[in-house]
Amino acid sequence: MSESKFDYSGLKRVVKIGMSYRGLFTAVVIVAILSAIVSTYRPYLMKDAIDQYILLKDLPGLFQFIFIIVAVLIFEVILQFFVIFLANKIAQRVIKYLRVRLFNHIIRFKLGYFDRTPNGVLVTRSVSDIETIAEIFNNGILTLMVDALRIIFMISIMYYMNWSLATIVILILPLMVVITNLFQKALKKVYQAERTLTAKLNTFVQERLTGINIVQLFNRQAAEFENFKVINKELRTAFLKTNVYFALLFPVVDVVSAVAIGLLLWFGGLRTALEGDVSVGEMIAFISYIGMLTQPMRQIADRFNAIQRGLIGADRVFKILDDDQTLPNKGNEFLNEVKGEIDFKDVQFSYIPDSPVLKGISFHSEPGQKIAIVGATGAGKSTIINLLSRFYDIDSGDILIDGKSIYSMELKNLRSHIAVVLQDVFLFNSTIYENIILGKTNISLEEVQKAAKDIGIHEFIMSLPKGYHSEVSERGGTLSVGQRQLISFLRAYVYNPQILVLDEATSSIDTESESLIQNATEKLTEGRTSIIIAHRLATIQNADQILVMDDGKIVERGTHSELLKQEGYYNNLYEVQFQTNE
Repeated sequence: MSESKFDYSGLKRVVKIGMSYRGLFTAVVIVAILSAIVSTYRPYLMKDAIDQYILLKDLPGLFQFIFIIVAVLIFEVILQFFVIFLANKIAQRVIKYLRVRLFNHIIRFKLGYFDRTPNGVLVTRSVSDIETIAEIFNNGILTLMVDALRIIFMISIMYYMNWSLATIVILILPLMVVITNLFQKALKKVYQAERTLTAKLNTFVQERLTGINIVQLFNRQAAEFENFKVINKELRTAFLKTNVYFALLFPVVDVVSAVAIGLLLWFGGLRTALEGDVSVGEMIAFISYIGMLTQPMRQIADRFNAIQRGLIGADRVFKILDDDQTLPNKGNEFLNEVKGEIDFKDVQFSYIPDSPVLKGISFHSEPGQKIAIVGATGAGKSTIINLLSRFYDIDSGDILIDGKSIYSMELKNLRSHIAVVLQDVFLFNSTIYENIILGKTNISLEEVQKAAKDIGIHEFIMSLPKGYHSEVSERGGTLSVGQRQLISFLRAYVYNPQILVLDEATSSIDTESESLIQNATEKLTEGRTSIIIAHRLATIQNADQILVMDDGKIVERGTHSELLKQEGYYNNLYEVQFQTNE
């Protein structure tokens, strides 16, 4: 969004969403018009009370007229309540719509987007930036409309009462417009800096809390606290700049208002004394109108600033909504059953252009075979399973399942036939049972319990305080690595996939869980095609085929015994591990 121009396209887009709630929008417009008319009429009633009753000492008539004024005041208060209430209701519906749409949009993005975008930035966009959009309605266009109508009605009624006095009052309007415009431009830059620093602070806090074990392990508490204070100070400075501008704006408006009242008293007083064509009631009414006129002018500056703040948030949100980072899902083939035949044909892939990670990978797996992939860190092992699940798209070549390219298959259908058990198991802050079924409500608790018994982990789960209904903290922090791994095995098992991927699933387990995981692995891989990425060569000795990778290429392939006979890369790796274990 331009630094110097008002984002009319963004405002139009936000208002269009608000206007989709036609009943509410129409109601708030009608109430706003009535509120502007009633509030403008009040000083005129005061003029009549002074000129027709107070100066003439008509006390009975004055008391009756006071009841009319009180009734008008009560009606005005009721109308103002409904303006604020309805405006807030529209705002909350708009941000609910945008937040749901934004989250639904983000969770479909390809993994490459999350690799280069900090989670804290996305949290800021989804929460605080959307909250600022509410200000466009809460304290923005709808209340701005009321203020604008009041100004129009006040100018009209003042000219109806006395055109000469009205002209004096109107002279302050151009000056107020200039002041408002200057402050609006200055505040826009401050608000943009404020939103940027808010996202930066959110990202910093989110990363440090996620990696709190690293922070404490390397005694980084003091250093990270100092870094936090620096960012927090920058954010405080941005907020203080906003306050400084407002602290300047309001006194300037008050000075302009005082000058207008002084001119009115001087000119109106002379006309009253010399000509007698300006009444006392008119003078008091005009003084009230000056206060009422400068108040919305002051508020208009505030309204524009609220709109500006909301539009900066909207600009950030719409940029994500307009950015299509989803993987192309043009496949139209749906496979009800998959045998599990897998073919990689000369697959080349790079996360970063011109930096290939896989350099012509080709292999074939028969249905039900167990394929193991070994190699040094960074050889490209995990990349293979990311491509099989279509988390990323390849640069060239093809990947086939049962003779059909995965790019011809509908994406959700493809992934429904594949289950992945990762080394770093992610568990949500929910119950064991809910972490296993992951929202698949057609999997009953009884089915989960039967599956747990099949792979031998039912007793472990029942040993937890509430069994399958035990709460799991964020990322499964209350469970050991092995326990989290067992739950991920069960999660994969109940989904009954035709293709199973184990990514370093047994590389960091504790002794207590090792035998359980070995049994679960045997049960899980039985009768289904399995791709196992492992550091422990002892766990893959019975694999039907072992692929040895180095620098993005398959350098050796064969069974365990065949590879040992070659006395190459695999044999050296095996001997190193054997000697280490000894």
